[in-house]
Amino acid sequence: MQDTHSIAKHFPWSFLFTLKAVWTNCKRRHLLQIAAAIAAFPLVITILVLFYINLGRSDLPDLDAFIRFEPPTIGHVYDAQGQVLLELARERRQVIQYKDIPEVVRQAILSAEDENFFSHSGVDYSVFLRVLAKSNPRAIFSRHKTSIGGAPPERVLVFPQGGSTITQQLVRGYFLQRLTSTENAAVAQHHGLLPRVVACFIGAPSTNKLLRKLEEMRLSLWIEKEMEKHYESKQKAKEELFARYASFIYLGNGRYGFAAASKFYFGKSIDTFTPDDADKAALLAGITKSPGEYAPTGSDLQKPLRRRNQILALMATNHFISSDTALRFQQIPIHVATHATEPIAAPAAAENVLEELKALAVHLSPGDSPEIGVRQLLDGHIQIYSTVDNRIQRIANTALDHGLKLYEERHTRTVGLIQGSVVVLRNSDSAILAESGGRGLYKGHSSSYSDYNRVTQSIRQPGSAMKPIVYLAAFRQGAFDLNTLVPDEPISVVVARNRPLKWISNFDGEFKGMIPARQALAESRNAVAVWLAEQIGMASVLQTALDLGIRTRLQPYPTTALGASEVSLLELANAFRMMASGVLADPHVIDRIEHTQGAVVYRFESPCCAQATTDSGLSMIQEGLRGVVRIPSGTAHALDSRAFPIPVMGKTGTTSNYRDALFVGSTFGPGGITVAVRIGFDDNRTLGRQETGGRAALPVFREIMLKIYQEKLVGPAPPFPVDMEKNIDAYLSGDRPGKEQTPPLDSPAVVGLAKIVTDGCRGATDFLPTNPCPPPGNSVHPIYHTKNERGHAVFTND
Repeated sequence: MQDTHSIAKHFPWSFLFTLKAVWTNCKRRHLLQIAAAIAAFPLVITILVLFYINLGRSDLPDLDAFIRFEPPTIGHVYDAQGQVLLELARERRQVIQYKDIPEVVRQAILSAEDENFFSHSGVDYSVFLRVLAKSNPRAIFSRHKTSIGGAPPERVLVFPQGGSTITQQLVRGYFLQRLTSTENAAVAQHHGLLPRVVACFIGAPSTNKLLRKLEEMRLSLWIEKEMEKHYESKQKAKEELFARYASFIYLGNGRYGFAAASKFYFGKSIDTFTPDDADKAALLAGITKSPGEYAPTGSDLQKPLRRRNQILALMATNHFISSDTALRFQQIPIHVATHATEPIAAPAAAENVLEELKALAVHLSPGDSPEIGVRQLLDGHIQIYSTVDNRIQRIANTALDHGLKLYEERHTRTVGLIQGSVVVLRNSDSAILAESGGRGLYKGHSSSYSDYNRVTQSIRQPGSAMKPIVYLAAFRQGAFDLNTLVPDEPISVVVARNRPLKWISNFDGEFKGMIPARQALAESRNAVAVWLAEQIGMASVLQTALDLGIRTRLQPYPTTALGASEVSLLELANAFRMMASGVLADPHVIDRIEHTQGAVVYRFESPCCAQATTDSGLSMIQEGLRGVVRIPSGTAHALDSRAFPIPVMGKTGTTSNYRDALFVGSTFGPGGITVAVRIGFDDNRTLGRQETGGRAALPVFREIMLKIYQEKLVGPAPPFPVDMEKNIDAYLSGDRPGKEQTPPLDSPAVVGLAKIVTDGCRGATDFLPTNPCPPPGNSVHPIYHTKNERGHAVFTND
């Protein structure tokens, strides 16, 4: 009886425990099934990837040209005087046969790049574990943390560099140039749902790199099989691939291939190398990893030396040479040929030639014959005649170096670190006459290495160089002129929601009350520029900037009137060129392209829109910018002297905390030229107090202008209209009083715009329209794609 009562008493709890045990057992089975599914997912993905790499044979490139690998002719880029500005590839890329590559060079290449080249089938799976060990999975979590925290995630790559075989490197450079060039983009470059999903976890750059790597592996396996079929021998196919790699790879200073590099760096033919040249072979093999770092050019040879010694150690590890031999060669200093340093006089302009050539290849009609593109230039099928004048280019380079050295004398700790850029435009058609994307020698290396052109790719604040655009926008509305009294008084602006107002101050910390607009422009009064922008509306300022060719997106805030929005130096230069000439044109650097047989296949057509002769807004901004030079209190009055007898107009620019110093100026009209100069550090540090545009950048402008006109490279300097000079004389003598203050405008609508006459156009058009008159023929005005210092693409203001 006791047992029965005990069972009855504990039955509910026993029943519950039984149910819990059953539920736990079922739950465990479900969890095991889910875990098994999760564990199987990577296996399924791996199987699909292996299937695609090894068996996917759709969308394959044409292999015939690669198999032929015909020795090309020479492609030239000429300057405006017919002098060779750049020779591309085929003279500098010397094709070499496998039998002509000495054994010591083969051993160095294999040790540096792919020790298992002759045994694998295009992909070396044995290096996968090493590559995965170097991967950065934390980047995934750090990326999500920054996203959750609200700050923009930094571009951190999950996968490391390296691990590519010789075949993969060849495939990447020959077939996958577009994918490689865009893999660091901020958006996924591959279509479909899967790339987008993967990009959410590892970021777009890592996704692009991963998918490019998979395509690289697929094509490498395919191409090795096809080459083996063609040559009926795996050994012969490998030798042909090795020879193509040794002929194709870039080794710095414009030299492609080991044969050309050997002559350039050592002054000797590659086929004369012996085992006693193991140090030279190792040096050449080490360059391929990063030509900008390891090419033996410049005064600092420590990195090339360390890289060479690493390759020598690898050659010993692979038993190509003994350890004692490697140690002996490691003690030998690097000696290069005396003619090794041949920097391109205009590396930035040469880069722009190639960029513009790519744009022409896209925009010209498919029916154009022969084809126009970089490959045709590399093959020597076309010759390019650029607008660059090498004489002006050397003047610009020298002046920039002089200006930077003057700055370094004032700040000795910055020697070799300060940077600058210069561009010279022809007013009549915006032809680029010279372009310096950086100083000649930067951190001990030639600037010809740099793929960062500070004229087109550096997007930075223009400072007060933006103010003329504000004044032009006001003049275009017809309610203001140079003699209008404007308030130089304290003024505040809204910079962001829920933040206090920002009070605008002037450079000298003073306010002058009611002053003429021409004085406010000449003295670069901040308060007046902001007041004008508020009166006419920021929409009017942004539209005027767009009409002047500034396509980088500007912010619709009052501080944009002071240069807070970022632009490229080329855009700024072209805006001032348009104000100086009234001619609508986009910058261009290619004048014409000829086929090897002499036929002209492309020619730039001059813009059809001529200067506005009746537009008061244009003439007022020209007179105002001339006043910046002539008025004694003007920020560029240093240019009004007997030592500088050239009549110019222009504007200084100094950005917040003295981070950049600028000067942009022009000689008058379509017959003149425009020069833009920017000085600053790449890391955006301050230049130091009082390092204004007038102090740091203006001397560069002055030297360039003076030498160009002294050497009569562009004809005589055009004089400014007599009426303009008389108006300034009257102001200086006090004969012309200012007008009454103009009350605030009720509407920013543009009114009363004058018409301009045209040359070659069917009808008249408004001054500086958003869409300039279309150029005739096959003329194409490419928009230069711009990037900031981190390599991020910058949106255009379209």
